[in-house]
Amino acid sequence: MTNQNHSFDTRSIHIGEEPEYLEGSNNEVVVPIYLSSTFARKQVNNHGRFEYSRTSNPTRLALEKRYASLEQTRFGLGLASGLAAETLLLFTLLKPGDHIIGFDDLYGGTKRLLNQWTAQYDLQVSLVDATRPELIEKAIQQRTKLIWLESPTNPLLKVCDIAAISEIAHRHNLLVIVDNTFLSPYFQNPILLGADIVCHSVTKYIGGHSDVIGGAVMLNDEKLYEKLKFNQNALGMVPSPFDCYLVLRGLKTLSLRMERHQSNAMAIATYLENHSKVARVYYPGLPSHPQYTLNRTQASGFGGMVSFEIKGGEKEAVQFLESLELFTLAESLGGVESLIEHPALMTHASITKKERELAGIKDSLIRVSVGVEDITDLLKDLDLAFEKI
Repeated sequence: MTNQNHSFDTRSIHIGEEPEYLEGSNNEVVVPIYLSSTFARKQVNNHGRFEYSRTSNPTRLALEKRYASLEQTRFGLGLASGLAAETLLLFTLLKPGDHIIGFDDLYGGTKRLLNQWTAQYDLQVSLVDATRPELIEKAIQQRTKLIWLESPTNPLLKVCDIAAISEIAHRHNLLVIVDNTFLSPYFQNPILLGADIVCHSVTKYIGGHSDVIGGAVMLNDEKLYEKLKFNQNALGMVPSPFDCYLVLRGLKTLSLRMERHQSNAMAIATYLENHSKVARVYYPGLPSHPQYTLNRTQASGFGGMVSFEIKGGEKEAVQFLESLELFTLAESLGGVESLIEHPALMTHASITKKERELAGIKDSLIRVSVGVEDITDLLKDLDLAFEKI
């Protein structure tokens, strides 16, 4: 099966698990969990297809083929976590003194990596509002090497023009990396918009069941892929075969889940936008969203993430969060169950209050990962929680 011959839904089930891929075994329909850490060879100088599981593993290889297929790239790499994927990119692409331009609204762990970890290696970082491509170009310096984007962002769901920014970057010989976690490969393929590299926290929608930690990197450049693959092995950032099996299984239902996540999110965003106790709603699927039209031009959907500001402040936000029953108060996102959290106190607590305020993350902000439960039950749960404020 090739990447071009079949639809996303079909490829998400079959790529990497074609029975002929397992020639010499029992031609299993589902790729086995290859737990062996090492592989026997018949000749000293010929290790065959597999040598050592940190270098390559049959279960991980099946998953990496599927990663590439779904993001419509030539190559895919499986990593131990989303942050492992980001660290691999930074280690491979940069050297001391280099400069990075990033979106000013990024996942807290990414900001921690860019603002604190990079300082140890004399890497410079500029965070700008990437909804305005001209600010990206203005921030370019002589030592700038790459532009780091999320679209939509975490947690304010800003959308940037990936094609326009990629055009600017390539005029200046810069790489563009897009974290595509929020929309998943089902709703958006940044490579087709001009980006050079796509990364994911597989823990979220790709895995989809809150039971695995993982990361992924997808790209077309073979030379760059070989460098990344070398460091994937050298730095030991690989997922376990069992984790790969869980992600392969989760991917089979990605399109089904994303459609339900989105329909539920749209209903909840509309409900919140009309609620008297809500000050503002952030969801790219609402016509009131500043980049609504842009998102429609570069993505086929809006995803399952909704953020909103409750009227009041931290006290009201906490009271609301602790009054919910169906929405689980927890970090992370993208699972079949609805999760809800307070960015300032949870996912973005690792960055300073000043940084949060500059990015627009208020103490009244609440982020929702809308699950696939019955929408009537979810709306009823929100109603009851609002009544207790």
